[in-house]
Amino acid sequence: IREIADASQLPVVVDADTGYGEVECAIRTVVEYERAGAAALHVEDQVFPKRCGHLDGKRLVPVDVMVDKVRAMSEHRLNDEFMIIARTDARSTDGMQAAIDRASAYREAGADMIFPEGLQTEAEFQQFAEACPGLLLANMTEFGKTPDITAGRFSDLGYDLVIYPLSMMRLAMGHVARGLAALREHGTVAPVL
Repeated sequence: IREIADASQLPVVVDADTGYGEVECAIRTVVEYERAGAAALHVEDQVFPKRCGHLDGKRLVPVDVMVDKVRAMSEHRLNDEFMIIARTDARSTDGMQAAIDRASAYREAGADMIFPEGLQTEAEFQQFAEACPGLLLANMTEFGKTPDITAGRFSDLGYDLVIYPLSMMRLAMGHVARGLAALREHGTVAPVL
């Protein structure tokens, strides 16, 4: 976190998974992430060990457990400008209404922004935004449950922040694969430089 914040000089949003344990661990996470230079973190309502949000087989903690974590993280941040983003994976486990209900409870507990994971259509993103007003984050990961939606379209649908968590790594790995193929075929990477 520190290296990325220092190098980029940009506000850094950091994945805090499930908060790394119970409430006490979630409190330490928010304090340490903030001290390291993050501007925000997102924390999710899955049980540990968690699964990627675009995979099946996820299980969620009870709503009150996540509400306690969000409330504690919100109350123990060092600076009120540090953003707590609460993620819910309920759409894929319990349906859209459960996701909306959970998100509303997390917002009441002090979440500054809500991250509904694994929505599957533009209509779902719009439905969620209308039912859960306030700051919203969308996750645009290729090959997941969400279709390819542009950042501008997410904005039209009511989303304030869009993350692309694997896009640049995928692009970079494509170039690595081409480099390795050139090295194998030519004994040098000169053809792809």
